[in-house]
Amino acid sequence: SRSLTGTEYSGRYGYGTDFYGLNAKLRYPKTSDTKSRQREKLKMAECVRTTLNPSHFLLHYTKTPTQNPYFSSISSFEAKPNARKYPKISLSVMSSQNQSQGQTQVPSLDALLNSGRKEEVFASIKASLHNCLSETNLQLTVPGLKSKTRGKVRDIYDSGDYLVLVTTDRQSAFDRILASIPFKGQVLNETSLWWFNRTRHMIPSAVLSVPDKNVTIAKKCSVFPVEFVVRGFVTGSTETSLWTVYKNGVRNYCGNVLPNGLVKNQKLTANILTPTTKAEDHDVPVTPDEIIERGLMTQDEFDEAREKALSLFEYG
Repeated sequence: SRSLTGTEYSGRYGYGTDFYGLNAKLRYPKTSDTKSRQREKLKMAECVRTTLNPSHFLLHYTKTPTQNPYFSSISSFEAKPNARKYPKISLSVMSSQNQSQGQTQVPSLDALLNSGRKEEVFASIKASLHNCLSETNLQLTVPGLKSKTRGKVRDIYDSGDYLVLVTTDRQSAFDRILASIPFKGQVLNETSLWWFNRTRHMIPSAVLSVPDKNVTIAKKCSVFPVEFVVRGFVTGSTETSLWTVYKNGVRNYCGNVLPNGLVKNQKLTANILTPTTKAEDHDVPVTPDEIIERGLMTQDEFDEAREKALSLFEYG
């Protein structure tokens, strides 16, 4: 594995952002910030982007609106990496407006694999499998980052009003790191962004921009120390999963009364909420009453979060 510190990281991006010739420019939503503050944010984000994407892969592009509110607007640019390793890669990226005018859309992975470039794609992916992103040290190369918090999967950098969240390839289960999996970080980050975009009519998110496929820049928010876990089936294998506690005889889990006779993988008659506290080393199940009694949330805050969590689960 490699550390994310500029030159040490330069070997990884034969795949991902620049392998397919894509490089998104930042687009911040309109805010009341001064122009000076906007320039500071863009400078910081540009440092993150160039740290993650070595200069020999950087591309030229022009702005135009796209459907995705987090990735930057790109319209019709040709990606021509200078690296000799991938000399044939050249794609045109079009906005939805241009697509409606009959111009070419970005080819999907399936399209690439079914084209004459299948072997090229496989070879490039294979060459990157040993370059997992396990650790990052952006604070060494990006000015303005005040501190670093290392989570199970994400490394979070504080820049004052904003957070830089790097989704690594670390795989976490049973409250510990098991291994690192190639491409996992960017898949996880882009999956989250896809859902944020799909559900923005239901609830806003803190996302401001995405300078790299493993990185999200977000507003710093006051976070409730409670994780809202919604369950629709009697299943799971961890200590806090519904099937584990049920087979051990628990019939009232996080305030939910469970009937006798349920079997593994059975669908519940209604989705239930099983919140946990965000403890230092592991998640601890908690009831709604305990959340209020401990002062973790007010009743109104809990009721709103519960309604949103159940609605999002039902939507997805």
